Amino acid sequence: MPESFSLFNIIEQFIIGYFITINTVYLALIIGALLYVRKQLLHRSVVEADALFKTELFKSISILVPAYNEADNIVESVESLLKLEYPEYHIIVVNDGSSDDTLQRLIDHFSLTKTEIYFEKQIEHQQIRATYRSPDNLMLTVVDKENGGKADALNAGLNIAETDLICSIDADSILEQNVLKKLIQTFIEHKNTVAAGGVVRVINGCKIENREIKEIHTPKNFWARLQSVEYIRAFLFGRVGWDYFKSLLIVSGAFGIFDRQAVIKVGGYLTNTVGEDIELIIRMHSYHLRNNEDYQIRFLPEPICWTEVPTDYTSLRNQRNRWHRGLADSLWQHKYMLFNPSYKHIGMFVMPFFLFFELLGPIVNLLGYAYLIIVLSLPSLFNLTFILLFLAVSIIYGMVVSFIAVLAEEIAFKTYSDFKDVAILSLYSFLENLGYRQIHAWWQFKGLVDFLKGKKSWGKMLRKGFKE
Repeated sequence: MPESFSLFNIIEQFIIGYFITINTVYLALIIGALLYVRKQLLHRSVVEADALFKTELFKSISILVPAYNEADNIVESVESLLKLEYPEYHIIVVNDGSSDDTLQRLIDHFSLTKTEIYFEKQIEHQQIRATYRSPDNLMLTVVDKENGGKADALNAGLNIAETDLICSIDADSILEQNVLKKLIQTFIEHKNTVAAGGVVRVINGCKIENREIKEIHTPKNFWARLQSVEYIRAFLFGRVGWDYFKSLLIVSGAFGIFDRQAVIKVGGYLTNTVGEDIELIIRMHSYHLRNNEDYQIRFLPEPICWTEVPTDYTSLRNQRNRWHRGLADSLWQHKYMLFNPSYKHIGMFVMPFFLFFELLGPIVNLLGYAYLIIVLSLPSLFNLTFILLFLAVSIIYGMVVSFIAVLAEEIAFKTYSDFKDVAILSLYSFLENLGYRQIHAWWQFKGLVDFLKGKKSWGKMLRKGFKE
């Protein structure tokens, strides 16, 4: 009996310690990021960017838009890109063998005609069928190619681009008009910047007029509201915090800017993974640290990209399953960096954190709740102290962290058009801990199992499109 009692004590202490540790890290990231955000906002402004452009210090950019079955959003997305405030940029839409009328909608709307484009194929990709340009929009190029996946489409765009920088975005995204001005500053001020990401926000629920966001509101859909809280916590404060410690491990595939030659130098996007965004960033860390080259990978809190998030259970489940498979695959591909002092803080701290708390975290989450059920159902194991502590550190502490993130966002940016929206997000910062996080942990666990099975598919995503 003493041995079993001791074993249960160890299990309980491990579970409590795990939840305290991960939530404390997230809370520290949020508080540190809030202070860092205020400092950055004081330092940066569009006026500064305009001054840089007048000196012609800016760099040319190609915006790469991989599109697969994006007929509902593609025209609106490209139209919004054509309105960006930037002196010199080019838009390259890569139709990755869509089975819907994505390509035809682009041809009809922009009066596209076939045009021969010659380029050096520095990165391998699937065959290009045709390239199109419009006499009315010389900054727009559309590439039609055989299906090869998102990473393959980005590699095709990477080859065709002739600019200093590339900006990768999803076809279901809309950039704010001054986003390039804000994000470009880090490449000009810090010549060793090889990649930079910005904030991704939920567009569901916003009022859109003439393909521009006029009013920002919370979504009406239950699942989208939960994701709004997630995005605030993850992008505005989680990634800003990692940036502060020079430890950013992911630039979202929905929106990021890269030094084009730096991406080519490491071999472009990997096509045999579903997590091409995090894999590329880890590979860039690995390359520069291994070769002792000075570099920066940044995340800025101001440049904003708006994206449509899933509004149904199945699409959201598939997305989170894929994200977790992508994380697992990226960590596995670069396992040589784990606890390797040659890769400095990335190998010794950041990647182990992502391994134990992000990748394997869902297992501990599920084991914790399973153990709670066992303790509650067996009188001989009933431990009121453990039960209260577990609920406090796993649910209540998580609620506090999410609530602080929502309040911090409002204090720093005052994004939403109505106090009602802030109140709704505050409510959902509590609700997400009561069921959603547990379901989310199950989706991630399934993603880990699917990774071990070798699953590579993306899963179906239902889109409703941007609504005026």
